[in-house]
Amino acid sequence: MTEETPGLGDNAENPDVPSGATPDDAAPKTAEPSTEEGPAAPAGDAESKTSAQDVGLTAQLDQVRTALNERTADLQRLQAEYQNYRRRVERDKVTVKEIAAANLLGELLPTLDDVGRAREHGELVGGFKSVAESLETVVAKLGLQQFGKEGEPFDPTIHEALMHSYAPDVTETTCVAILQPGYRIGERTIRPARVAVAEPQPGAQTVKGETVDADADQAEAADKDNGGPDEG
Repeated sequence: MTEETPGLGDNAENPDVPSGATPDDAAPKTAEPSTEEGPAAPAGDAESKTSAQDVGLTAQLDQVRTALNERTADLQRLQAEYQNYRRRVERDKVTVKEIAAANLLGELLPTLDDVGRAREHGELVGGFKSVAESLETVVAKLGLQQFGKEGEPFDPTIHEALMHSYAPDVTETTCVAILQPGYRIGERTIRPARVAVAEPQPGAQTVKGETVDADADQAEAADKDNGGPDEG
């Protein structure tokens, strides 16, 4: 029979296990996770991080506001340009219409002059009268206006003086006769009124709207110096 060596047996396989130790003691122990938390971050670091985030958000908000203001300004400028464009187009339409009407009516002015002369001489009768009145109605609808009256002050922008004279009963250059009436469309003059004008007498003085002959005043003053006119 074989002899067993004292002290060997179950512990022979685990020679590192001391005598009298249990199998649980011989099992390797696994590291247990530590339940202790690391050191807490300082409060100042958290506040500084929050402050940095606020500063970043404020900067982004300022950028958005700046971009919004720029886009708003661009939109307002574009709207103003569009309104100016519309007004310019409307003015151009009116101008083109007036030019076209002026060119057409300018060709009819000699005919209107003939109608006016026939009316002055009493020759506007019968069918010719109806045609003339219809023509005057049509040109009036197109905006043609006749101007020029005797007694109105002379205006070189709308009058053309063909005759000139002096008159004692006027205080300024005045239209004393309308040789040919003027015509306009709106503010556009197609033809100035051709007139005869009269100016105040040379040497005449105007006092409170009345014309006084300077020579007559001098003669009256001379009579007073001489003791007045002789009485019979």
